[in-house]
Amino acid sequence: MKSRTNITDMTVGSPSKHILMFAVPLLIGNIFQQFYNMVDSIIVGNFVGANALAAVGTCGSMNFFCFSLSSGLAIGIGIIVSQFFGAKDYKNVQATIGNATYVLAGASLVVSCLGYIFCPYVLKLLNCPDAILPEAVVYMRTTCAGIIFMAFYNGVASILRALGDSKTPLYFLILSSIINLVLDLLFVLSFGWGVFGVALATCLSQAISAITSIIYAYKKVSYFRVSKEEFKPHSQIIINSVKIGLPVALQSCMISISMMVLQGVVNTFGESIMAAYTIVMRVEQLVQQPYNSIGSAITNYSGQNLGAGELERVKKGFHRGTLIVLIFSLSVLPIFWFFGENIISFFVKESEVIRIGAIALKITSPFYFMLGMIYVPRSVLNGCGDTGFAMLNGITEVIGRIGFAPLLTKIVSVTLFGRIIPVGFWGVWLTTGLTWTITAIVCIIRYNSGVWKKKRLAFVK
Repeated sequence: MKSRTNITDMTVGSPSKHILMFAVPLLIGNIFQQFYNMVDSIIVGNFVGANALAAVGTCGSMNFFCFSLSSGLAIGIGIIVSQFFGAKDYKNVQATIGNATYVLAGASLVVSCLGYIFCPYVLKLLNCPDAILPEAVVYMRTTCAGIIFMAFYNGVASILRALGDSKTPLYFLILSSIINLVLDLLFVLSFGWGVFGVALATCLSQAISAITSIIYAYKKVSYFRVSKEEFKPHSQIIINSVKIGLPVALQSCMISISMMVLQGVVNTFGESIMAAYTIVMRVEQLVQQPYNSIGSAITNYSGQNLGAGELERVKKGFHRGTLIVLIFSLSVLPIFWFFGENIISFFVKESEVIRIGAIALKITSPFYFMLGMIYVPRSVLNGCGDTGFAMLNGITEVIGRIGFAPLLTKIVSVTLFGRIIPVGFWGVWLTTGLTWTITAIVCIIRYNSGVWKKKRLAFVK
Protein backbone atom coordinates (compact mmCIF):
# COMPACT_ATOMS: atom_id res chain seq x y z
CA MET A 1 0.00 0.00 0.00
CA LYS A 2 1.62 3.28 -1.07
CA SER A 3 1.57 6.51 0.88
CA ARG A 4 -1.47 8.68 0.16
CA THR A 5 -3.28 5.78 -1.54
CA ASN A 6 -6.78 6.93 -0.55
CA ILE A 7 -6.18 10.69 -0.55
CA THR A 8 -8.41 12.57 -3.01
CA ASP A 9 -8.27 16.08 -4.42
CA MET A 10 -11.95 17.11 -4.59
CA THR A 11 -11.26 20.44 -6.31
CA VAL A 12 -11.41 18.70 -9.68
CA GLY A 13 -13.84 16.16 -11.15
CA SER A 14 -17.56 15.48 -10.70
CA PRO A 15 -19.02 16.95 -7.46
CA SER A 16 -21.68 14.22 -7.27
CA LYS A 17 -19.13 11.47 -7.70
CA HIS A 18 -16.82 12.93 -5.07
CA ILE A 19 -19.63 13.34 -2.54
CA LEU A 20 -21.08 9.86 -3.08
CA MET A 21 -17.72 8.09 -3.24
CA PHE A 22 -16.69 9.87 -0.07
CA ALA A 23 -20.01 9.33 1.71
CA VAL A 24 -20.50 5.60 1.07
CA PRO A 25 -17.55 4.29 3.13
CA LEU A 26 -18.26 7.00 5.68
CA LEU A 27 -21.86 5.79 5.92
CA ILE A 28 -20.72 2.24 6.54
CA GLY A 29 -18.33 3.53 9.17
CA ASN A 30 -21.01 5.61 10.86
CA ILE A 31 -23.35 2.63 10.93
CA PHE A 32 -20.67 0.58 12.61
CA GLN A 33 -20.10 3.41 15.07
CA GLN A 34 -23.80 3.45 15.89
CA PHE A 35 -23.57 -0.31 16.09
CA TYR A 36 -21.78 0.25 19.40
CA ASN A 37 -24.91 1.78 20.91
CA MET A 38 -27.29 -0.57 19.12
CA VAL A 39 -25.49 -3.66 20.43
CA ASP A 40 -25.36 -2.19 23.92
CA SER A 41 -29.12 -1.61 23.88
CA ILE A 42 -30.03 -4.99 22.41
CA ILE A 43 -27.82 -6.94 24.83
CA VAL A 44 -28.84 -4.90 27.87
CA GLY A 45 -32.54 -4.93 26.93
CA ASN A 46 -32.67 -8.67 26.29
CA PHE A 47 -30.22 -10.05 28.86
CA VAL A 48 -30.20 -7.54 31.72
CA GLY A 49 -33.66 -5.93 31.56
CA ALA A 50 -35.69 -2.84 30.73
CA ASN A 51 -34.49 -0.94 33.82
CA ALA A 52 -30.87 -1.45 32.84
CA LEU A 53 -31.71 -0.29 29.31
CA ALA A 54 -33.31 2.82 30.77
CA ALA A 55 -30.12 3.41 32.82
CA VAL A 56 -27.99 3.26 29.66
CA GLY A 57 -30.47 5.44 27.77
CA THR A 58 -30.66 8.16 30.38
CA CYS A 59 -26.87 8.59 30.01
CA GLY A 60 -27.16 9.11 26.25
CA SER A 61 -27.50 12.88 26.24
CA MET A 62 -24.82 13.32 28.91
CA ASN A 63 -22.46 11.06 26.98
CA PHE A 64 -23.11 13.16 23.89
CA PHE A 65 -22.26 16.28 25.89
CA CYS A 66 -18.94 14.84 27.09
CA PHE A 67 -17.92 13.68 23.61
CA SER A 68 -19.01 16.95 21.98
CA LEU A 69 -16.09 19.15 22.95
CA SER A 70 -13.34 16.79 21.83
CA SER A 71 -15.17 15.72 18.66
CA GLY A 72 -16.04 19.33 17.80
CA LEU A 73 -12.39 20.31 18.03
CA ALA A 74 -11.52 17.35 15.78
CA ILE A 75 -13.97 18.68 13.18
CA GLY A 76 -12.37 22.12 13.45
CA ILE A 77 -8.93 20.64 12.88
CA GLY A 78 -10.26 18.80 9.83
CA ILE A 79 -11.71 22.01 8.39
CA ILE A 80 -8.34 23.74 8.70
CA VAL A 81 -6.52 20.80 7.11
CA SER A 82 -9.02 20.63 4.22
CA GLN A 83 -8.56 24.29 3.36
CA PHE A 84 -4.76 24.07 3.56
CA PHE A 85 -4.89 20.94 1.40
CA GLY A 86 -7.18 22.62 -1.15
CA ALA A 87 -4.76 25.58 -1.27
CA LYS A 88 -1.84 23.11 -1.76
CA ASP A 89 -0.16 24.42 1.43
CA TYR A 90 1.21 21.05 2.54
CA LYS A 91 3.67 22.42 5.12
CA ASN A 92 0.80 23.87 7.16
CA VAL A 93 -1.16 20.64 6.72
CA GLN A 94 1.60 18.86 8.65
CA ALA A 95 1.95 21.63 11.22
CA THR A 96 -1.79 21.43 11.92
CA ILE A 97 -1.59 17.67 12.35
CA GLY A 98 1.31 17.99 14.79
CA ASN A 99 -0.47 20.57 16.94
CA ALA A 100 -3.75 18.64 16.91
CA THR A 101 -2.23 16.38 19.57
CA TYR A 102 -2.18 19.15 22.15
CA VAL A 103 -5.70 20.34 21.36
CA LEU A 104 -7.30 16.89 21.51
CA ALA A 105 -5.40 15.62 24.55
CA GLY A 106 -6.09 18.73 26.63
CA ALA A 107 -9.79 18.91 25.78
CA SER A 108 -10.52 15.21 26.30
CA LEU A 109 -8.75 15.00 29.67
CA VAL A 110 -10.64 18.01 31.05
CA VAL A 111 -13.98 16.69 29.83
CA SER A 112 -13.30 13.16 31.17
CA CYS A 113 -12.51 14.46 34.65
CA LEU A 114 -15.51 16.79 34.79
CA GLY A 115 -17.85 14.07 33.49
CA TYR A 116 -16.60 11.54 36.06
CA ILE A 117 -16.97 13.95 38.98
CA PHE A 118 -20.30 15.57 38.18
CA CYS A 119 -22.29 12.76 36.51
CA PRO A 120 -24.28 11.75 39.66
CA TYR A 121 -25.44 15.32 40.18
CA VAL A 122 -26.35 15.84 36.53
CA LEU A 123 -28.29 12.58 36.41
CA LYS A 124 -30.29 13.65 39.45
CA LEU A 125 -31.05 16.97 37.78
CA LEU A 126 -32.37 14.92 34.84
CA ASN A 127 -34.91 13.25 37.17
CA CYS A 128 -33.20 9.88 36.81
CA PRO A 129 -35.29 7.47 38.95
CA ASP A 130 -33.59 6.20 42.11
CA ALA A 131 -34.11 2.61 40.96
CA ILE A 132 -31.72 3.01 38.03
CA LEU A 133 -29.42 5.81 39.27
CA PRO A 134 -26.58 3.55 40.56
CA GLU A 135 -26.33 1.69 37.23
CA ALA A 136 -26.51 4.94 35.27
CA VAL A 137 -23.60 6.39 37.29
CA VAL A 138 -21.51 3.26 36.74
CA TYR A 139 -22.16 3.37 32.99
CA MET A 140 -21.40 7.09 32.72
CA ARG A 141 -18.21 7.02 34.75
CA THR A 142 -16.85 4.04 32.87
CA THR A 143 -17.49 5.59 29.45
CA CYS A 144 -15.80 8.82 30.58
CA ALA A 145 -12.56 6.86 30.69
CA GLY A 146 -12.83 6.27 26.95
CA ILE A 147 -13.27 9.90 25.87
CA ILE A 148 -9.56 10.41 25.15
CA PHE A 149 -9.55 7.40 22.81
CA MET A 150 -12.65 8.65 21.03
CA ALA A 151 -11.06 12.10 20.69
CA PHE A 152 -7.88 10.78 19.07
CA TYR A 153 -9.73 8.43 16.76
CA ASN A 154 -12.00 11.30 15.70
CA GLY A 155 -8.95 13.51 15.24
CA VAL A 156 -7.16 11.06 12.94
CA ALA A 157 -10.38 10.28 11.07
CA SER A 158 -11.22 13.98 10.63
CA ILE A 159 -7.76 14.71 9.19
CA LEU A 160 -7.87 11.74 6.82
CA ARG A 161 -11.31 12.83 5.62
CA ALA A 162 -10.04 16.38 5.14
CA LEU A 163 -7.46 14.84 2.80
CA GLY A 164 -10.28 13.13 0.88
CA ASP A 165 -9.85 9.69 2.47
CA SER A 166 -13.07 8.35 3.97
CA LYS A 167 -12.17 4.68 3.46
CA THR A 168 -9.37 4.20 5.97
CA PRO A 169 -11.35 5.26 9.09
CA LEU A 170 -13.95 2.66 8.10
CA TYR A 171 -11.51 -0.23 8.46
CA PHE A 172 -10.71 0.62 12.07
CA LEU A 173 -14.36 1.11 12.96
CA ILE A 174 -15.22 -2.31 11.57
CA LEU A 175 -12.44 -3.85 13.63
CA SER A 176 -13.44 -2.07 16.83
CA SER A 177 -17.15 -2.82 16.30
CA ILE A 178 -16.46 -6.53 16.02
CA ILE A 179 -14.33 -6.37 19.16
CA ASN A 180 -17.08 -4.41 20.91
CA LEU A 181 -19.65 -7.10 20.09
CA VAL A 182 -17.41 -9.92 21.30
CA LEU A 183 -16.55 -8.10 24.54
CA ASP A 184 -20.21 -7.20 25.15
CA LEU A 185 -21.21 -10.84 24.97
CA LEU A 186 -18.22 -11.93 27.07
CA PHE A 187 -18.62 -9.35 29.81
CA VAL A 188 -22.43 -9.53 30.05
CA LEU A 189 -23.27 -13.16 29.33
CA SER A 190 -20.17 -14.91 30.63
CA PHE A 191 -18.94 -12.60 33.39
CA GLY A 192 -22.32 -11.15 34.38
CA TRP A 193 -20.98 -7.60 34.61
CA GLY A 194 -24.20 -6.02 33.31
CA VAL A 195 -24.12 -2.30 32.57
CA PHE A 196 -20.48 -1.99 33.63
CA GLY A 197 -19.48 -4.71 31.17
CA VAL A 198 -21.23 -2.95 28.29
CA ALA A 199 -19.49 0.34 29.10
CA LEU A 200 -16.09 -1.32 29.51
CA ALA A 201 -16.45 -3.12 26.18
CA THR A 202 -17.13 0.20 24.47
CA CYS A 203 -14.07 1.84 26.07
CA LEU A 204 -11.73 -0.97 25.10
CA SER A 205 -12.98 -1.10 21.52
CA GLN A 206 -12.55 2.68 21.21
CA ALA A 207 -9.00 2.39 22.50
CA ILE A 208 -8.15 -0.20 19.86
CA SER A 209 -9.71 1.98 17.15
CA ALA A 210 -7.65 5.00 18.23
CA ILE A 211 -4.31 3.20 18.57
CA THR A 212 -4.52 1.28 15.29
CA SER A 213 -5.61 4.36 13.32
CA ILE A 214 -2.69 6.39 14.66
CA ILE A 215 -0.20 3.66 13.77
CA TYR A 216 -1.62 3.31 10.27
CA ALA A 217 -1.65 7.06 9.62
CA TYR A 218 1.97 7.43 10.68
CA LYS A 219 3.17 4.54 8.56
CA LYS A 220 1.06 5.00 5.44
CA VAL A 221 0.22 8.71 5.11
CA SER A 222 3.21 10.97 4.64
CA TYR A 223 1.46 14.06 6.04
CA PHE A 224 1.35 12.42 9.48
CA ARG A 225 5.13 12.02 9.62
CA VAL A 226 5.67 15.51 10.96
CA SER A 227 9.10 16.87 11.77
CA LYS A 228 10.20 18.00 15.23
CA GLU A 229 9.80 21.58 14.09
CA GLU A 230 6.20 21.01 12.96
CA PHE A 231 5.41 19.11 16.14
CA LYS A 232 6.46 22.01 18.37
CA PRO A 233 3.51 23.90 19.88
CA HIS A 234 2.50 26.58 17.40
CA SER A 235 0.32 29.14 19.14
CA GLN A 236 -1.38 30.43 15.99
CA ILE A 237 -2.34 26.96 14.76
CA ILE A 238 -3.65 25.97 18.20
CA ILE A 239 -5.62 29.21 18.45
CA ASN A 240 -7.04 28.73 14.96
CA SER A 241 -7.95 25.11 15.73
CA VAL A 242 -9.83 26.22 18.84
CA LYS A 243 -11.33 29.23 17.06
CA ILE A 244 -12.76 27.06 14.28
CA GLY A 245 -13.55 23.96 16.32
CA LEU A 246 -14.91 25.49 19.52
CA PRO A 247 -18.14 26.90 17.98
CA VAL A 248 -18.85 23.45 16.50
CA ALA A 249 -18.11 21.85 19.86
CA LEU A 250 -20.27 24.36 21.73
CA GLN A 251 -23.06 23.79 19.22
CA SER A 252 -22.96 20.08 20.03
CA CYS A 253 -22.81 20.87 23.75
CA MET A 254 -25.88 23.09 23.51
CA ILE A 255 -27.71 20.41 21.53
CA SER A 256 -26.78 17.87 24.17
CA ILE A 257 -28.00 20.19 26.93
CA SER A 258 -31.34 20.51 25.16
CA MET A 259 -31.43 16.72 24.81
CA MET A 260 -30.72 16.36 28.52
CA VAL A 261 -33.64 18.69 29.25
CA LEU A 262 -35.84 16.58 26.99
CA GLN A 263 -34.52 13.43 28.70
CA GLY A 264 -35.53 14.98 32.01
CA VAL A 265 -39.08 15.43 30.70
CA VAL A 266 -39.11 11.83 29.46
CA ASN A 267 -37.95 10.56 32.86
CA THR A 268 -41.04 11.98 34.55
CA PHE A 269 -43.23 9.50 32.64
CA GLY A 270 -41.68 6.32 34.08
CA GLU A 271 -39.55 3.39 32.95
CA SER A 272 -41.68 2.24 29.98
CA ILE A 273 -41.60 5.64 28.29
CA MET A 274 -37.90 5.95 29.10
CA ALA A 275 -37.16 2.58 27.51
CA ALA A 276 -39.24 3.42 24.41
CA TYR A 277 -37.53 6.81 24.09
CA THR A 278 -34.11 5.16 24.38
CA ILE A 279 -34.91 2.66 21.63
CA VAL A 280 -36.39 5.26 19.26
CA MET A 281 -33.37 7.47 19.87
CA ARG A 282 -31.05 4.57 19.01
CA VAL A 283 -33.00 3.83 15.82
CA GLU A 284 -33.00 7.47 14.78
CA GLN A 285 -29.29 7.76 15.45
CA LEU A 286 -28.93 5.03 12.85
CA VAL A 287 -31.28 6.85 10.45
CA GLN A 288 -29.18 9.99 10.79
CA GLN A 289 -26.04 8.27 9.56
CA PRO A 290 -26.73 8.77 5.82
CA TYR A 291 -27.37 12.46 6.55
CA ASN A 292 -24.25 12.63 8.68
CA SER A 293 -22.20 10.90 5.99
CA ILE A 294 -23.39 13.22 3.23
CA GLY A 295 -22.79 16.14 5.57
CA SER A 296 -19.23 15.09 6.32
CA ALA A 297 -18.57 14.60 2.62
CA ILE A 298 -19.92 18.08 1.89
CA THR A 299 -17.89 19.62 4.73
CA ASN A 300 -14.61 18.30 3.37
CA TYR A 301 -15.61 18.88 -0.25
CA SER A 302 -16.57 22.49 0.56
CA GLY A 303 -13.42 23.06 2.58
CA GLN A 304 -11.12 21.90 -0.20
CA ASN A 305 -12.99 23.86 -2.88
CA LEU A 306 -13.25 27.08 -0.89
CA GLY A 307 -9.53 26.77 -0.12
CA ALA A 308 -8.99 26.58 -3.89
CA GLY A 309 -11.42 29.49 -4.51
CA GLU A 310 -13.99 27.32 -6.35
CA LEU A 311 -17.29 28.85 -5.17
CA GLU A 312 -19.46 27.39 -7.94
CA ARG A 313 -18.33 23.88 -7.07
CA VAL A 314 -19.36 24.52 -3.46
CA LYS A 315 -22.89 25.46 -4.62
CA LYS A 316 -23.12 22.31 -6.74
CA GLY A 317 -22.23 20.28 -3.66
CA PHE A 318 -25.16 21.82 -1.76
CA HIS A 319 -27.63 21.01 -4.55
CA ARG A 320 -26.44 17.41 -4.96
CA GLY A 321 -26.59 16.85 -1.21
CA THR A 322 -30.17 18.15 -1.00
CA LEU A 323 -31.32 15.75 -3.72
CA ILE A 324 -29.70 12.75 -2.04
CA VAL A 325 -31.29 13.64 1.32
CA LEU A 326 -34.75 13.94 -0.27
CA ILE A 327 -34.51 10.54 -1.97
CA PHE A 328 -33.36 8.79 1.21
CA SER A 329 -36.02 10.46 3.40
CA LEU A 330 -38.86 9.36 1.14
CA SER A 331 -37.43 5.83 0.91
CA VAL A 332 -37.32 5.09 4.66
CA LEU A 333 -40.70 6.63 5.56
CA PRO A 334 -42.82 3.54 4.73
CA ILE A 335 -40.41 1.26 6.60
CA PHE A 336 -41.10 2.97 9.91
CA TRP A 337 -44.82 3.27 9.29
CA PHE A 338 -45.41 -0.39 8.48
CA PHE A 339 -42.62 -2.22 10.35
CA GLY A 340 -42.22 -0.10 13.48
CA GLU A 341 -43.23 -2.84 15.91
CA ASN A 342 -40.83 -5.32 14.30
CA ILE A 343 -37.99 -2.84 14.68
CA ILE A 344 -38.72 -2.04 18.34
CA SER A 345 -39.09 -5.73 19.21
CA PHE A 346 -35.42 -6.28 18.38
CA PHE A 347 -34.58 -4.36 21.55
CA VAL A 348 -37.15 -5.43 24.14
CA LYS A 349 -39.85 -8.01 24.74
CA GLU A 350 -42.25 -5.89 26.83
CA SER A 351 -45.39 -5.33 24.71
CA GLU A 352 -46.14 -1.88 26.12
CA VAL A 353 -42.67 -0.57 25.24
CA ILE A 354 -42.99 -2.02 21.74
CA ARG A 355 -46.39 -0.35 21.22
CA ILE A 356 -45.19 3.06 22.40
CA GLY A 357 -41.97 2.89 20.37
CA ALA A 358 -43.77 1.94 17.15
CA ILE A 359 -46.17 4.89 17.42
CA ALA A 360 -43.26 7.21 18.25
CA LEU A 361 -41.54 6.23 14.99
CA LYS A 362 -44.71 7.12 13.07
CA ILE A 363 -44.68 10.55 14.70
CA THR A 364 -41.05 11.46 13.92
CA SER A 365 -40.43 9.78 10.53
CA PRO A 366 -42.37 12.38 8.46
CA PHE A 367 -39.87 14.96 9.72
CA TYR A 368 -36.78 13.10 8.45
CA PHE A 369 -36.31 15.32 5.39
CA MET A 370 -36.11 18.38 7.62
CA LEU A 371 -33.57 16.52 9.75
CA GLY A 372 -31.48 15.91 6.64
CA MET A 373 -31.74 19.57 5.68
CA ILE A 374 -29.99 20.48 8.91
CA TYR A 375 -26.93 18.53 7.81
CA VAL A 376 -26.59 19.73 4.20
CA PRO A 377 -26.46 23.53 4.60
CA ARG A 378 -24.71 23.32 7.96
CA SER A 379 -21.99 21.17 6.44
CA VAL A 380 -21.38 23.66 3.63
CA LEU A 381 -21.13 26.45 6.19
CA ASN A 382 -18.75 24.49 8.43
CA GLY A 383 -16.52 23.44 5.55
CA CYS A 384 -16.25 27.06 4.40
CA GLY A 385 -15.22 28.19 7.87
CA ASP A 386 -18.55 29.78 8.86
CA THR A 387 -18.48 27.85 12.12
CA GLY A 388 -19.59 30.86 14.13
CA PHE A 389 -23.09 30.17 12.82
CA ALA A 390 -22.91 26.84 14.62
CA MET A 391 -23.59 28.70 17.86
CA LEU A 392 -26.83 30.16 16.50
CA ASN A 393 -27.73 26.73 15.14
CA GLY A 394 -27.22 25.17 18.57
CA ILE A 395 -29.27 27.89 20.26
CA THR A 396 -32.12 27.15 17.84
CA GLU A 397 -32.20 23.50 18.89
CA VAL A 398 -32.05 24.45 22.56
CA ILE A 399 -35.01 26.82 22.17
CA GLY A 400 -36.94 24.17 20.22
CA ARG A 401 -36.52 21.34 22.70
CA ILE A 402 -36.76 23.41 25.86
CA GLY A 403 -39.71 25.40 24.49
CA PHE A 404 -41.81 22.67 22.90
CA ALA A 405 -41.32 19.79 25.37
CA PRO A 406 -42.90 21.27 28.53
CA LEU A 407 -45.69 22.86 26.49
CA LEU A 408 -46.69 19.87 24.37
CA THR A 409 -46.42 17.23 27.11
CA LYS A 410 -48.81 19.23 29.30
CA ILE A 411 -51.51 19.15 26.61
CA VAL A 412 -53.80 16.19 27.33
CA SER A 413 -55.44 16.02 23.89
CA VAL A 414 -56.39 18.03 20.83
CA THR A 415 -59.36 17.83 18.46
CA LEU A 416 -58.42 17.44 14.80
CA PHE A 417 -61.00 16.89 12.04
CA GLY A 418 -63.57 15.94 14.67
CA ARG A 419 -61.29 13.35 16.30
CA ILE A 420 -59.83 13.58 19.80
CA ILE A 421 -56.09 12.91 19.58
CA PRO A 422 -54.12 12.32 22.80
CA VAL A 423 -50.90 14.29 23.27
CA GLY A 424 -49.35 13.96 26.75
CA PHE A 425 -46.07 12.06 26.59
CA TRP A 426 -46.38 11.85 22.77
CA GLY A 427 -45.40 15.50 22.89
CA VAL A 428 -41.83 14.31 23.47
CA TRP A 429 -41.62 13.02 19.90
CA LEU A 430 -43.57 15.94 18.45
CA THR A 431 -40.94 18.15 20.09
CA THR A 432 -38.22 16.28 18.23
CA GLY A 433 -39.88 16.72 14.83
CA LEU A 434 -40.70 20.40 15.32
CA THR A 435 -37.17 21.13 16.56
CA TRP A 436 -35.69 19.53 13.44
CA THR A 437 -37.98 21.68 11.29
CA ILE A 438 -37.14 25.08 12.75
CA THR A 439 -33.43 24.25 12.89
CA ALA A 440 -33.41 23.25 9.21
CA ILE A 441 -35.16 26.49 8.24
CA VAL A 442 -32.53 28.56 10.07
CA CYS A 443 -29.69 26.63 8.36
CA ILE A 444 -31.20 27.12 4.89
CA ILE A 445 -31.68 30.85 5.51
CA ARG A 446 -28.04 31.17 6.52
CA TYR A 447 -26.83 29.32 3.42
CA ASN A 448 -29.00 31.44 1.14
CA SER A 449 -27.58 34.62 2.69
CA GLY A 450 -24.25 33.87 0.97
CA VAL A 451 -22.18 34.85 4.02
CA TRP A 452 -20.18 31.63 3.66
CA LYS A 453 -18.62 32.88 0.40
CA LYS A 454 -16.47 35.33 2.38
CA LYS A 455 -15.43 32.87 5.09
CA ARG A 456 -12.26 31.48 3.53
CA LEU A 457 -9.91 31.25 6.48
CA ALA A 458 -7.61 34.27 6.60
CA PHE A 459 -4.55 32.16 7.37
CA VAL A 460 -4.99 30.09 4.18
CA LYS A 461 -2.81 31.67 1.51
